[in-house]
Amino acid sequence: MPEKVVLKKYANRRLYDTGKSAFVSLSQVADLVKQGREVEIRDDKTGEDVTAFILTQIVLEEVKRKTLLLPVSLLTLLIRYGDSVLSEFFDKYLEQTLKNYLAYKSAMDAQFKKWLELGQDFSDLTQKALAGLTPLPSWLELFPLAGPKKAPEEGEGEE
Repeated sequence: MPEKVVLKKYANRRLYDTGKSAFVSLSQVADLVKQGREVEIRDDKTGEDVTAFILTQIVLEEVKRKTLLLPVSLLTLLIRYGDSVLSEFFDKYLEQTLKNYLAYKSAMDAQFKKWLELGQDFSDLTQKALAGLTPLPSWLELFPLAGPKKAPEEGEGEE
């Protein structure tokens, strides 16, 4: 697993990557998370862990650029009940629900890929399967009066 990236948050809201000795933007932190890196962000003065606050800020910035992340009714409930009722939901259920969704999506993507590969091979399989079959007689041959007249074979009709 990649090393944890430790960042310091200064009073001027700037973030400093202690490993690279460079300031980073919120979008760069988002890129680190998207790459699968674990980040830890500490307030420079107090040493307090502010990772959740910064990650929430990143989510809100991304939402601002795109569409609504959460419906207004859910946001209203978040404000109304705050930590009391919804914190248990977010701590226990939401994370597991998202993990389950991502695992299911990954499994379905893999299955769909297999179906596509099978579909590509289907034409080759069909040709191989049909090559070994004897062709069915023409429908007209099943009805001797309506079917095409066969030429008599050698030895047939000669007495």
